[in-house]
Amino acid sequence: MIKHLQPELGAVFWDEGMPERRVKLQPAYKETRKEMPLPMVPQLDFIQKLTPLLGFKNISLPNTEADDLMGCYAMAACKRKGMEVVLATNDKDLYQLISPCVKVYTTAKADLVSPKDGFALLGEEQATTKWDVPPKLIGDVLAISGDSVDNIPGAGIGRKTAAGLVRESGGLEKLLANIDKVKSNRNREKLTVAREQILQRPPDPTGLSGADRPTGEMRVQVVIAGGKNRGGEGRRFDSRGDEVVSAWRS
Repeated sequence: MIKHLQPELGAVFWDEGMPERRVKLQPAYKETRKEMPLPMVPQLDFIQKLTPLLGFKNISLPNTEADDLMGCYAMAACKRKGMEVVLATNDKDLYQLISPCVKVYTTAKADLVSPKDGFALLGEEQATTKWDVPPKLIGDVLAISGDSVDNIPGAGIGRKTAAGLVRESGGLEKLLANIDKVKSNRNREKLTVAREQILQRPPDPTGLSGADRPTGEMRVQVVIAGGKNRGGEGRRFDSRGDEVVSAWRS
């Protein structure tokens, strides 16, 4: 990845608990996740020591998941003129941040243009093709379809159908305000019954707060950035997107 993209700034983000607000909304959030295999645990310390040697900063925040921090840093970086952000992640929640400033780095075979390619950078066009809606509406689709990986229930409507409903209505709020106009009687009923659950939405990649609740996993995700500001010292952004005086890059 470093060879492919040659970033000027980079950080590796770590899970450190979960936001209290999210757990209150979804008490069963991630309860079905399996514990990390014990042989992998010692590797975490090694990775954290290796990260600075590769020119990256280790970043985590108590009671916060890695993808939340990645979202905040990405949004903050995009406020700086000339910055280009790449998120190296398989977390689908972060796809909704894809924009002219943000792309997702992936090695998933399904996303490669050619089997010979080592990676792909997914922009707005690729994300829209993958999800059947623009990135900004991906959260709306997940709110309806739910997320079995995170143990978040949905309305009993599949992702493809949910994407069609969101696309046709122009967004979740308009869809729920006009359920009576949904053509399928079955889908109308499902949306009506699940309305309260749907309005809770899936995890927001920039929603931070809360008390610690350990998870059975420790994710390692990467965000890298570069642009016209190349050559200067990187700055770290705090969880609310404000600059703080510390180096982003070790």
